Amino acid sequence: MKYQKQEIKKGITIHNLDTDKFKTNLIAIFLTTPLSKEYVTKDAVLSAVLRRGSKNMPTQEEISKTLEGMYGADFDCGLNKTGDNHILKFYLESLNDEFLPQNAENLLKESIEKLTEIVFNPYLEEGKLKDEYVAQEKENIKQRIQARKDNKAAYARSRCVEEMYQNDPAGLYIYGYIEDLEKINSQNLYEYYQKLLNECKIDIFISGKIDQDTCMQIINENNDIQKLQPREAKYVINKIIAKQEVPERTVEEKLEVSQGKIVIGCDILFDENDLKDENLKCEAMLYNSLLRRKC
Repeated sequence: MKYQKQEIKKGITIHNLDTDKFKTNLIAIFLTTPLSKEYVTKDAVLSAVLRRGSKNMPTQEEISKTLEGMYGADFDCGLNKTGDNHILKFYLESLNDEFLPQNAENLLKESIEKLTEIVFNPYLEEGKLKDEYVAQEKENIKQRIQARKDNKAAYARSRCVEEMYQNDPAGLYIYGYIEDLEKINSQNLYEYYQKLLNECKIDIFISGKIDQDTCMQIINENNDIQKLQPREAKYVINKIIAKQEVPERTVEEKLEVSQGKIVIGCDILFDENDLKDENLKCEAMLYNSLLRRKC
């Protein structure tokens, strides 16, 4: 297994992972931006709207037909919170060229082109995102937010994080807030999309049994990537910092359930000497795993 990392433009990095463990190639694009109350809901709606269509594949039906023509390639997208960052994630998995007929086209190149088109070249109507797509995805996000309580265990964990980090970006709900959905329309969402593309940290991951030189040639010839501008990427570099001791708090929320849920959150307190220990994060993660084991 070989890993190669290369910054092709300032703020835009290509990650190549050459491995023969799988019969497929996975291409992923991560857009990383700081979490904020102002934009967290827009991030959620935007990631959902982008999957609805691109310039040359204006509908989900067209995207599905294209993927079927690529030997049943799979496309997916989602959101993630990492520290104080919000990450919009897009994936496309397709069969490795080694397992295709000899006269088949370069599927790796086509996969990269289709994914970059979805992310960097969305379908527009009258110079903005399609009204119908934005309205439908706003309603879908609204229903997802309202359905938080359906999974009581996940809801309890989410509420614990919100209570622990009330005044920090990390406490924001990953899909945003219903009151902010009302402020979003196709025009201001497209304006935010352009702002995001010009400022966010962009990581493109390509893994599979691939020749790294060929892979970089495909990237360098990709029109959608070449249009991206270098940037001073706006994202939060998560560091272990010393924190002040705060008193314990108990938050109780009553729901009509047959089985209660309890979540205990521990925010570790470090001193100046601890901050010099590079293994501290790994040790904290291991301790957390040990606590999760059954008594």
